[in-house]
Amino acid sequence: MGGSASLQSDSMEAAAAADSSIPRDKDFGKFQFGCEHYKRRCKIRAPCCNLIFPCRHCHNDSANSLPDPKERHDLVRQNVKQVVCSICQTEQEVAKVCSNCGVNMGEYFCDICKFFDDDISKEQFHCDDCGICRVGGRDKFFHCQNCGACYGMGLRDKHSCIENSTKNSCPVCYEYLFDSVKAAHVMKCGHTMHMDCFEQMINENQYRCPICAKSMVDMSPSWHLLDFEISATEMPVEYKFEVSILCNDCNKGSKAMFHILGHKCSDCGSYNTRRISTPQDPVSETE
Repeated sequence: MGGSASLQSDSMEAAAAADSSIPRDKDFGKFQFGCEHYKRRCKIRAPCCNLIFPCRHCHNDSANSLPDPKERHDLVRQNVKQVVCSICQTEQEVAKVCSNCGVNMGEYFCDICKFFDDDISKEQFHCDDCGICRVGGRDKFFHCQNCGACYGMGLRDKHSCIENSTKNSCPVCYEYLFDSVKAAHVMKCGHTMHMDCFEQMINENQYRCPICAKSMVDMSPSWHLLDFEISATEMPVEYKFEVSILCNDCNKGSKAMFHILGHKCSDCGSYNTRRISTPQDPVSETE
């Protein structure tokens, strides 16, 4: 089990290590080292297995592909104590600047998360309430104490709070959301999933939250179309009976005439409903 760097990165590290005694400018090697996840000038020693990896994601990818499920594990980022400079190969305690050659091992550095990244265009910041680093710019996000997560300013006072909403797995791909590097989307109901997973569901005409079944988007145009189609499609007399329904959107119960195309909530007008009773007596047809 171990992280693998590209051949180009390996050759650069070997060349740099050959004259590691030469002090370097702090920007030396910037953007030239790292992995598929981050550009950085150091590797980390994982305290859980005492092996060296380019980053925690590389460790987790490797550790969670072990054949024995009992040995699979994730790296706790705050537990990292040692790093290896990619320029001079010196192993040392976690710090922004290499104690041997003097380069910045990451333009962005967080001593709490033991996180390094040369690409500061991501606008990284550490959220004390989340306890981890986020991307996107501190001034563009707020921390919701009820949800226990950072959201974009556009959601301030405009979202349904669910306690620890992101400290769960994505309901589509099952990846843990709280520290995922993928963008997340907060739905109207307050539940969260990856933006990519949300868009995939919409593209496949799946419009209900996989957790609570509430509508994920404004379905008013679809409901108006169903109104028209139902009014134009009369049911045979043997199917003219009432059914009890429960609305997934407003959580209220009501009654509706059975129709094969759908049952409309009499309270909010949604067709996102489900039957909760057997058919009642048929309604007699008047002549």
